[in-house]
Amino acid sequence: MRNALTIDLEDWYHPELVRHRVPGPLRCATGTLRRTPSESKTSPLCTVDSEHAVQVERSTRTLLDLLRERQTRATFFVVGEIAERQPAVVEGILAGGHELGCHGFSHRPLWEMGPDDLRWELQRFNGVIRDIAPGVNVTGFRAPTFSLDNRTRWALSVLAEFGYDYDSSVFPLQTPVYGVRSCPLRPYRPSSQDVAVADAGGTLLEFPMSVWVWGRLRVPVCGGFYLRALPLSLVHSCLRQISRQRPFVIYVHPWETYSGTPRLPLPWVSRFVTYYNIGNMLQRFETILDAFAFTTMRAVLEEMGELRGG
Repeated sequence: MRNALTIDLEDWYHPELVRHRVPGPLRCATGTLRRTPSESKTSPLCTVDSEHAVQVERSTRTLLDLLRERQTRATFFVVGEIAERQPAVVEGILAGGHELGCHGFSHRPLWEMGPDDLRWELQRFNGVIRDIAPGVNVTGFRAPTFSLDNRTRWALSVLAEFGYDYDSSVFPLQTPVYGVRSCPLRPYRPSSQDVAVADAGGTLLEFPMSVWVWGRLRVPVCGGFYLRALPLSLVHSCLRQISRQRPFVIYVHPWETYSGTPRLPLPWVSRFVTYYNIGNMLQRFETILDAFAFTTMRAVLEEMGELRGG
């Protein structure tokens, strides 16, 4: 059984606990985070050196090299503004035979948008990708910050309108920031009335994030902070148990595998969640690549018979 390997390709200032602490919109190409004309001249200005300015390219290249060495393909859910600023990163992903997915254009969560905002982001994302790689058809979406829930279920119809086949935005447990209680653990088609309920007539296929179940407890072991913080032996054990029942999905961000990621002076809880164990994350990721079989999310869904080949 092969499992879904996903990379959420966002920059160091995109995470939910970071983005409100730095000026925006941010552009790192020159090595400086610049204010927009509407921002106060007294607002804090965060600067980065050239090392930080190109970290998306470097950290992504490291991951691409690891995948090439292991002859493994992944789905890269890319933030559109990164693709626009650094098209060579997208070209490298496609050259490696990986699947390209959409992670929004600005990395704003769905709860900060309405249907027209999401349409604008998807249109602009499509335009950028069309310029970089004409003919590439993006069929998978992941909402920033796993922000698909019953407040934002309207997004399902917008994604279907734009031709997306599947989504991977539902986190099947409630956290202080995101999550959906009691939703199915394997791929399903969410109801337009309740994303936690499967509906065979649903327009979009959902691949929820993977959790290990122990009684009524759901333990997240699929990536991000959870993959950095939990004992690695526990992560491996949980993933093995999940894989006996169904394919699982894991995710990783390039910024959390890169030792040069800038550390902002966040409140201690946010700092811990965002930066804890970054120095060991790449090695942890390698052990998981070596322990399990992976491929793109679309390929897993096709192998399960949930999607047609394409």
